[in-house]
Parts: sequence; C-alpha cells; structure tokens
Amino acid sequence: MANIGFIGLGIMGAPMAKHLADNGHKLFTYSQTPTPSTLIEAGASVCACGTDVAKAADIIIVMVPDTPHVEDVLFGEHGLSKGLTAGKIVVDMSSISPVATKDFAKRINALGCEYLDAPVSGGEVGAKAASLTIMVGGSEEAFEKVKPLFQLMGKNITLVGGNGDGQITKVANQIIVALTIEAVGEALLLASKAGADPARVREALMGGFAASRILEVHGERMIKRTFDPGFRIDLHRKDLNLALATARQLNMSLPNTATAQELFNACAARDGGGWDHSAMVRALEVMANFEIGQQAGNTK
Repeated sequence: MANIGFIGLGIMGAPMAKHLADNGHKLFTYSQTPTPSTLIEAGASVCACGTDVAKAADIIIVMVPDTPHVEDVLFGEHGLSKGLTAGKIVVDMSSISPVATKDFAKRINALGCEYLDAPVSGGEVGAKAASLTIMVGGSEEAFEKVKPLFQLMGKNITLVGGNGDGQITKVANQIIVALTIEAVGEALLLASKAGADPARVREALMGGFAASRILEVHGERMIKRTFDPGFRIDLHRKDLNLALATARQLNMSLPNTATAQELFNACAARDGGGWDHSAMVRALEVMANFEIGQQAGNTK
C-alpha cells in the first residue's frame, strides 16, 4: 500500500480521500477545513502544511477550488514544492485553467517529479459513490502508477493526452452540462407556460432522443424546485470563465457558452451563487414572468 497525500478535504475531497483510506492506503492530509473524524478514525495523519505532506507521501493528490488555490498549494510559502523529492507524483484533481496547468506541470517536472491533471465530473454524489468520471492529462507511465487509486474513486477513467488535456476535457464537459441545463430549462418552461404538465412532459421526453442525465436529474429539480446544491452556480461560473478565457486565447468564439454564463450571472445577482446549477432556470423564469409548475394563465 502507498503513502498518499491528500490536500483539500471539502465536499468532494473528503469522500474521495475516505475511499483511499478504506482500501488500506496510509493518508497524510492537509486542508483549510478540519480533517473529518472519519478520516482520522481510518488512520489519516494530519499534517501542519503542504510541505509536510510532500515529505511524507509518494503520491500527493490536490482537490481545491480554483487556479490560485492550486498555485498556492504547489508553490506557496509552505507548498508542496518545498517538500518534494525526485520520483514523487503530484495529481491535481481540481478544475482549473488548462494554460496554468501546463506551467505548473513544467515547474513540478523540473523538480524531478511527475504531474497529472485529473479533474473529475460527478459531483458530491459521484464522490461519495466512488463513481466519478476522471479525465487525465500527463505521461502514460505516471497514469499507470496512479490508476489503481483513480479506480478507488471513479468508474470512467481516461488518459486523454498530455498535461493540460485533462483540464480542457473538464472545461468541455462543463460547456455541455451548462448548455444542456439551459436547453432543458427552456423546454420545460415553454411547455409549462403553454399549459402542459411539466412532469409529464419530462416523462415523455425521457423516452425519446432528447433523453439525457440532465433532463432526468435536473429536469426533476426544476419541476420540484429543489435547488440545494449539488454543484453550486458559483463553481460552474468559474468553469465557464475558464472556457471563455481559453477561447479568447485561441481567438475563437463560444457564443452559447457566453449566454449560459450570463444566465448564471443573473442568478448570482439575485444571491443565487450558492444554488444548484439547475437553478439557471430561475433566470429564464424571470424573463418569462412564469415559474415551471405555476398554473397557466396566472402571472406573478
């Protein structure tokens, strides 16, 4: 069994780390949030800083919110880079900038260490169920060494290409998810305002070519008005910012991604940054002066 470092024990990181501990790996942890008692009971050693994690572990996993957080974890005053020695592997499972990822990888490689970017999809539910989709960028040799750990946290695990390719795959995933949420929201809102029962419309659509996981899960959220996250709008906004920034660097346009981002921004302006991302539909409802499930003919 390997000595594994894990930095970032939030909504996603804590259950991911728990799967590793439950399967016999020795964990060395550091997080801005308290280490869950379940991990301590499973034998995790709590370290004082990232440098100490790097010294103790052979493979170090990072799971923090955004690009600046990853940079600080890697290269800050008490960062991993201060404790790394040749031959160790750093695995960033956060969702961050593909461009910054390539730079981070080069800097870690210069220390004689391997670097994998391995963002995930599946949210808190997938983290708890060990059913995450994991999109990996880096060398095949490093991937094969870490793959047994990935298999304890996820189901669909793909080495996409070199460093940065895992992150750009996650960005692509978030574009598809956001645009599909928008499409489902428009469709159910139109049907509802026209007088149809949105629950039955959704049921009918689930049997056709329009069927999707988002129609299934988030369509139900829209109908039942259950907008507790899940995956917060603020986090999805961050991911779409990465998409749009990368597109600008590549001199290309992502017009529908920009529209989805503006709808998220409208929700955030109503203090909805903490809503589940399915609540994008609320921005559409404001423009329609109608809520899904509202009795047709009555406007607010």
